[in-house]
Amino acid sequence: MSLAALSFPLSSSAFHFSSSNFKNLNCFKPPNATSQQIPLNLSSPNENPSPSPSLNKTGVIVVGAGLAGLAAATRLQAENIPFLLIEASDAVGGRVRTDFVDGYTLDRGFQIFITAYPEAQKLLDYGALDLQRFYSGAQVFYDGRFHTVADPQRHFADAIQSLTNPIGSVVDKLLIGLTRIRVLTQSDYEILTAGEVKTIDLLRSIGFSDSILDRFFRPFFGGIFFDRDLETTSRLFNFVFRCLALGDNTLPKDGISAIPKQLAGKLNPNSIKLNSRVASIDYNSEKGIVVNLDNGESLRSDLGVILAIEEFEAVKILAGKSEVKVPVRSTVCLYFSVDSDKIPVRDPVLFLNGSGRGIVNNMFFPTNVSPFYAPPGKGLVSVSLIGVYDGVNDEELVERVVKELSEWFGEACVGSWRYLRMYRVGFAQPNQCPPTDLMKDPRVGPGLYVCGDYTTNATFDGALVSGRRAVEALLNDRVL
Repeated sequence: MSLAALSFPLSSSAFHFSSSNFKNLNCFKPPNATSQQIPLNLSSPNENPSPSPSLNKTGVIVVGAGLAGLAAATRLQAENIPFLLIEASDAVGGRVRTDFVDGYTLDRGFQIFITAYPEAQKLLDYGALDLQRFYSGAQVFYDGRFHTVADPQRHFADAIQSLTNPIGSVVDKLLIGLTRIRVLTQSDYEILTAGEVKTIDLLRSIGFSDSILDRFFRPFFGGIFFDRDLETTSRLFNFVFRCLALGDNTLPKDGISAIPKQLAGKLNPNSIKLNSRVASIDYNSEKGIVVNLDNGESLRSDLGVILAIEEFEAVKILAGKSEVKVPVRSTVCLYFSVDSDKIPVRDPVLFLNGSGRGIVNNMFFPTNVSPFYAPPGKGLVSVSLIGVYDGVNDEELVERVVKELSEWFGEACVGSWRYLRMYRVGFAQPNQCPPTDLMKDPRVGPGLYVCGDYTTNATFDGALVSGRRAVEALLNDRVL
């Protein structure tokens, strides 16, 4: 199992990173994509449009090139509907971004991809992503040492040996197996529309002890939801638990941004417009729906507009037509480099903080999963915290993390690590505490639709599903 719903990553305005040690970041841009004015017309997206600067309209305008927007654009192109995908930042991906620096692959926040995501299986070429697998389990730091939690379906011997360790009782581990059976007998739709409670209340009702709640579930699923209190809806817990049971936890060989890169690579590059921030939308215009950009340019849609941006940004544009549930979920991710021969473990495993103290929630060595994440002879360390620690400066935060992990791996080991970069992710996920509607209608008004993980579930898959649903709603409305 793994922290697979970390979302998931990051609009340019939603995070801060320290970059004193690095220069010349290279972010993905779709092949031939441009941030300049491009001609828009109603030709098929599979045709090469003729230059026509006087035209400023298209069929559908998709605002935001994160996973939801890319999924919407993919569906529009499959339906042969002309569209323009506009993005405020300099590259596609939204919260799913990677920086490539001096041979290191630094995902913007800790993110893991689960192969069992149903929508992703339809849209992505897993072979081309060259997915690198994690160990199906975790090492939990408790009482001064590490203890194994293993998936019995994949690592039976490890699971048997771990039955008597202090990370929960034997009964707790049997209850995990029963919970696995329960979610596997339900469909995704049944899970996402079932009655809901807080995850912590669900786990207690199942009968899990405080020891396994505190030592495993809080750091593991708390890291997934950025919510150690486990107040997130049981619907999301059950969906993620089902995906974990069915799939492998992986990283693409070339970083998490390979996922949006692959989606964008299948689109007509002339349909993608970067560095274009939306200022407002006039959806009562007699000329159709008009999208006004910060640079003064106005774009007209003949068929509809799909807002595939973060919830708080959509609320601003829609002038209060939606409410953002607070607090939003935040995280800090720190990266360190280490000489390959000084990495303390070789297994591609996730480490969890089950001690109940300290600020580290989880960490791992990305180069144990994919050696391509660092230059030859080097390893990479990824450390995740929950919250953004606004009152703590970068230097103090690094010092506290190093001190804490020295207790895990020893001062001599951690003392050789070199700090690389910090990402403070102010908006990592929407808040999905009960009550939730994970099947939200994407319609906002005539010809205006929203999508994003906040309209479905806060996973990679939820974002992809939301983009498809927005286009399906638009198509249904056009037929009526």
